[in-house]
Amino acid sequence: MLQLNVNGRIHNVDVEPDTPLLWAIREQVGLTGTKYGCGVAQCGACTVHMDGAAVRSCVIPVSAAAGKRITTIEGLAAGKVLHKVQKAWIEHDVPQCGYCQTGMVMAVAALLKDKPKPTDADIDANITNICRCGTFQQVREAIHAAAKA
Repeated sequence: MLQLNVNGRIHNVDVEPDTPLLWAIREQVGLTGTKYGCGVAQCGACTVHMDGAAVRSCVIPVSAAAGKRITTIEGLAAGKVLHKVQKAWIEHDVPQCGYCQTGMVMAVAALLKDKPKPTDADIDANITNICRCGTFQQVREAIHAAAKA
């Protein structure tokens, strides 16, 4: 039995220590906003924050997450007040199918925490999430809007 701190709440998870954090979040904790995409940390659909840093939860063993603060898309807003990235996503109509968007939002929130006014080069270097719908231009616009908020 391992303990995970997810969105400020402690959860006991009964999984093997090498189980990917993604599956513990989805199947044990019951939060399904974090998505499975590729399973090899390439697409970013599974991005969460671990102690404030954006990580790809499909390749993080749950044992490495024990004792760390995990934030999922469900914990990004402050109660009913959306995070500025979530607001910008809505205002700029970023999602099409929406599948990858929770991971993208989490990656952008971490970027803006570290670089409040990112340049296009910063965005290119740090936001490596893949969107099959190709909404990258709207993503860039939303990131700049969130940075100004």
